[in-house]
Amino acid sequence: MFTVDGRTLRLEDVRLVAEEDVRVTVDEAAMRRAAQAWELVTELSARREIYGRTTGVGANRDLTIDEDSSPEHGRRLLRSHAGGAGPLLSAAHVRAMMLIRLNQLAAGGSGVHPRLLTALAQVLTSGALPRVHAFGAIGTGDLTMLAETGLTLAGERPWATGHLDPVAMDTSDALAFMSSNASTLAEAALACLSLERLLRASHVVTALSYVVLGGSPEAYATAVHAAKPHPGQVWCAAEMRRLLGMVTPPPGRRIQDPYGLRAFPQVQGPAVDALAYLRSVLTVEINASAENPMVSLAAGDVFHNAHFHTAYLATALDQARATVHHVAELSAARLGDLVEPSFTDLPAFLADGPPGSSGVMILEYVTHDALATLRQAALPVTLGTAVVSRGVEDHASFSTQAARQAVSAADAYRQVLACELVAAVRALRMRPADLLDIPIRDAFDLAAATLDPSTADRPFSDDLTKAAALLDTLSDI
Repeated sequence: MFTVDGRTLRLEDVRLVAEEDVRVTVDEAAMRRAAQAWELVTELSARREIYGRTTGVGANRDLTIDEDSSPEHGRRLLRSHAGGAGPLLSAAHVRAMMLIRLNQLAAGGSGVHPRLLTALAQVLTSGALPRVHAFGAIGTGDLTMLAETGLTLAGERPWATGHLDPVAMDTSDALAFMSSNASTLAEAALACLSLERLLRASHVVTALSYVVLGGSPEAYATAVHAAKPHPGQVWCAAEMRRLLGMVTPPPGRRIQDPYGLRAFPQVQGPAVDALAYLRSVLTVEINASAENPMVSLAAGDVFHNAHFHTAYLATALDQARATVHHVAELSAARLGDLVEPSFTDLPAFLADGPPGSSGVMILEYVTHDALATLRQAALPVTLGTAVVSRGVEDHASFSTQAARQAVSAADAYRQVLACELVAAVRALRMRPADLLDIPIRDAFDLAAATLDPSTADRPFSDDLTKAAALLDTLSDI
């Protein structure tokens, strides 16, 4: 059972509920906050104008909803905004979205009726899924995604799977329910977790390549990184020392290694720091009262604001993707070293057969295909903007697109690392190394038990699939 309280949701909780069969409940204190916020905004909207409740939205903000049409105003808002397009979101994405929205509602700033919190918890527990389209948001509120979800809860749209009895959604609930970036946050949270795992796995893969290439330990020495102590860089060097059992670094076989080994902490470090910052931004956002207008119980008032804007998230995602691209470039460089006899003292391309055998030659092509995909995904999305709703909404963060690109970046980066892993394990089979009593031995044993031991020329498709899947396990070594 997982309890939502509106204040302490973690990214790991999002993944748990997105991917597992979990019973979801709402903390009693959170339910009381939601009820008090609903009572407060109901009282205030009877006395003054409140955006989206007594008025239209967007450029229609100055139009007052007349009393006769008020009961249907909320339904009209949901219907008009449920215009998503493109493919349907995955089940994990939709479940993560609903959990994040439930947690935000539990924070007590939306003013929705508490029955909507109960309904979302029931949907997550039952495994029912609304049909939610992928396209329709630009980083200023996931209006289409949440409108489609709201109409499904209200009984006006079919469920993709499962079923829940219709939930009443009146004028006071419609905009309050839609006023969130929960879908974008869900995609970003799951992508952040994937990238973090891959960054941890990249230490392991790099350490395997280091052994094959006879790397110089000087590049990871404590004294070196104490002289320029960026947190991610220091941690990265320490991880390499741990994995390779470097207590006192011995002399290397060459004065200086190629950048793929020597500059690894300096390039991996910024990615580690960028993902740590992205995690901190996401943790704030998924526990925030992010609605416009926002109900404040402490102030006893309702405030019109711009919490729907996600510049923090968009820029953090842009930075994360850019730094991961640099790390992936180093992996491609190390793969180039692994196929070079002058670095490995092994045949070119790690071939093991008659003259002209190709060995792992094709892995470089696969790597650079994936790297090109990652390069495109790493391009910043925050350099453009949009002016919509007759000029009233005149800026957009495009965090939705930044999150979508983060998923593409993670998929491509996983493939790059898989290629390096396959080559490094093959090389260590061809020239066994003494890996006794150091953590990297566990990684080699796992990979060797998973990947095909044959060194003959053969297709690598199955090995790459297995290696890509193995990276999540290697991240825990």
